[in-house]
Amino acid sequence: MYVLKIGGNEIDQPEFLAGLATAVRTLNAAGQRGVIVHGGGKEIAMGLQRHGLDFEIVDGMRATSPAAMAVVEQVLSGAVNKRLVAQLNAADVLAIGLSGVDLHLLQTTPMRPEGRDLGRVGEVVAVRAEVLRLLLAQGWLPVVSPVSVDQEDQGPTNVNADHAALAIATALQADELIFVSNVPGVMIDGAVVPRLTPGQIEQHIATEAIGGGMVPKVRSAIGALAGVQAVRITNLEGLRSGTGTQIAEGA
Repeated sequence: MYVLKIGGNEIDQPEFLAGLATAVRTLNAAGQRGVIVHGGGKEIAMGLQRHGLDFEIVDGMRATSPAAMAVVEQVLSGAVNKRLVAQLNAADVLAIGLSGVDLHLLQTTPMRPEGRDLGRVGEVVAVRAEVLRLLLAQGWLPVVSPVSVDQEDQGPTNVNADHAALAIATALQADELIFVSNVPGVMIDGAVVPRLTPGQIEQHIATEAIGGGMVPKVRSAIGALAGVQAVRITNLEGLRSGTGTQIAEGA
């Protein structure tokens, strides 16, 4: 059992979608089953711009007004989700798209970092894992938009896709949470390191052997270890072949 988190930077590229479908088909043929959770930040930003809606990023989260929430839901649960599902089904992967709103799959309370009001931004507090298990039992691949539902007012909420993927992986007791990146893994001295512990990662960050955009990726992976046994950072080729960098506690 795996949970696959797909970011929003490549999700509008046909070659990436085709490669993803091929990789998932390979995993299915090997008897593995899982759930895909996707983002779509680049397209959300474009959608907000088209509607003349300003937004602010606070601690990595996009503050979301009710008007912005309508755009977020349209992009994530509509355009992006259905694009992914269509590509997977075209590659003979039986995929079904849904969001955290459907059957109250992902339930949230308002996220208020240091008391800051971010509007419709939510923090996942409950996952109806049985919904995903029923779909998996049918041989279907759930493709989940992180748009979720507020426990109190029942309205839609904007949830960070990394956080949604972690919540789902934890609820399903997945063997691995996989972040698909545009790099084959954590590179040190020009080579992919197959396995790292949190302590080793912090040492490599301190010496700047790990730097740039990889730092937030590995720190997100460390944070995810609170809910899952192992996290892997890889690219599409690594997803097919089972390679990349696995991050786990211990040696």
